[in-house]
Amino acid sequence: MIHHQIRLAMRPDAPRDQVDEALGMLRRMGREIDAVVYWSVGRDVGGDFDYGAMFAVEDIEGYRAYMLAPLHRQVDEMGLPLVRRMVSHDLTDDEDPATGDLIRQVHAERFAGDPALVALIEGLGSYEGSSAPGRD
Repeated sequence: MIHHQIRLAMRPDAPRDQVDEALGMLRRMGREIDAVVYWSVGRDVGGDFDYGAMFAVEDIEGYRAYMLAPLHRQVDEMGLPLVRRMVSHDLTDDEDPATGDLIRQVHAERFAGDPALVALIEGLGSYEGSSAPGRD
């Protein structure tokens, strides 16, 4: 399994209705992207973030399908402008040491094919994680 998790701190001026819509879109991802086995979206507890989301997929093929789903890109487009700080990371129980490289490769391909997405990420005040553009 691969568990993809994000933690989000919203911009202070982010309109509440737009934040609610973005959270609803994250929930749609969990319900509608077939590769997602289970998911959770809600308040982030115990840190400097407002919300978090976790999506679990079976394997790297499911991860690729999740990351490249058109709905995922729609959520990026509407939600990222509301975020001031984001952390994105992955946890896997796959013992194959190549899995981490394959995860990074999926992200590198995604960013390489979408300069507008890179601009959205670069517009965040802070972004950390294995999927940050330009990281090997």
